[in-house]
Amino acid sequence: MNLQAHLLLRICSVTVICLLITASYLIYHNQNLARQTSQTNLDTLVKQLQFQILRGNSGIGLNYPFPDFDLWKQTRDSSGFCVDFVPADGGPGHNICNGSKFTVPSWPTGFERLYRALFHPDIILNHALVFNGRNYGNLSVTASSEMEIAHAWEQLTGLFELALISSGAICIWTFVEISRALSPAKLIVAGLEDMERGNLAYRLPLFQLNEWRRISTAINRLAASQQKLLEERRQLTARLLTLQDEERRYIAGELHDEFGQCLAAINALGASIGYSSQHQPEIRKDAEQISVISQRMMKNIKALLQQLRPSELDELGLAASLNSLVNEWNAQHANQTRYVLSITGDCRQLPENLPTAIFRVIQEAMTNIAKHAKAAQADIALEINRDLLSLTIRDNGAAKTLPLAENLGMGLSGMRERIFALHGGITLAIAKPHGLIIRISIPLTENSAA
Repeated sequence: MNLQAHLLLRICSVTVICLLITASYLIYHNQNLARQTSQTNLDTLVKQLQFQILRGNSGIGLNYPFPDFDLWKQTRDSSGFCVDFVPADGGPGHNICNGSKFTVPSWPTGFERLYRALFHPDIILNHALVFNGRNYGNLSVTASSEMEIAHAWEQLTGLFELALISSGAICIWTFVEISRALSPAKLIVAGLEDMERGNLAYRLPLFQLNEWRRISTAINRLAASQQKLLEERRQLTARLLTLQDEERRYIAGELHDEFGQCLAAINALGASIGYSSQHQPEIRKDAEQISVISQRMMKNIKALLQQLRPSELDELGLAASLNSLVNEWNAQHANQTRYVLSITGDCRQLPENLPTAIFRVIQEAMTNIAKHAKAAQADIALEINRDLLSLTIRDNGAAKTLPLAENLGMGLSGMRERIFALHGGITLAIAKPHGLIIRISIPLTENSAA
């Protein structure tokens, strides 16, 4: 449940509780009012009858029968009340009722049962009619329970109608206001998702409400600090990779200059010894063995130099180096994986820091495929546009699920670090029906500026 629905549900719940409390108080007040009205009618009747007795004793009201309830009916709202007068001398009683019966009740039967069970609305009040110490009889007032129930139901239905209209208006207004108040939450979530995808340059706007303003300010500060740390990490990674390439270049130069010359000298010396020992088979055999070993070492050093710093990369460029690398791997792994290279665009327009990085990434990817993929073919597609370099490496190996972030291995982690240092992005996907797809994109404008 979202926050908007939660708040609206809470408001509706509080409204219902308040409505029930108000309805309970209204019914209770109606029952008390009925008792007070019955008592008021009884007190009024007693005073009026006492006044009639006083008039009769003085000889003024002898022409009017006693008791006379007309004055009470004219001065009070007698609807829903029955009056009984029983003379003390045992004479005939007097009874009058006004509007106490309903032919067709307008309230539900369940409401009547509940009201009668809770409040016992059959109110009967008795009072002895005494004047100047003489008891003239007993006067009783009975309130109509049906009138009381009808009045309670009328008030209750009016309350519910008013509550329904007002609650509906309040809920609609509250829904609109909550939607407006919570609208920044959608922008905040969208901004956080955008930052999660790597766009740390995104900044949230400053909202009107202080709470949202404080949240957006805190998130913007966090994004700025993360962006600064990320840029520092990128610069450090780029520097480390540059130092690594320089160290490789230095080691490759030392191997070429020192070991290469020494091995060439050893090979020449072995050939000279073999030539001068034509009549000494044992010495000639050892000299030939020296030449074989020196040539093997030169071959291994040449392969190592190719790994450390391919000479074609500086002399012929990236395209020639990649073609040479692919041809060499196809020759060495003819029975395992066949590599197919396609290059679109001009590699010569790349900034000077990119050819080495792209070469290392492709070299590392080919090494991973040879070690782990068990693929029959791998396609390497390099596309160079004006502002973007795209590299796609697809194999038909055994991979059916993506590797987890913590199980990327040194190869993929190294590739990711190189791409990260170049302001680029790398994504992994599963090929159909199996195999791994590596997609790399590097912006050329940012690297040119760098």
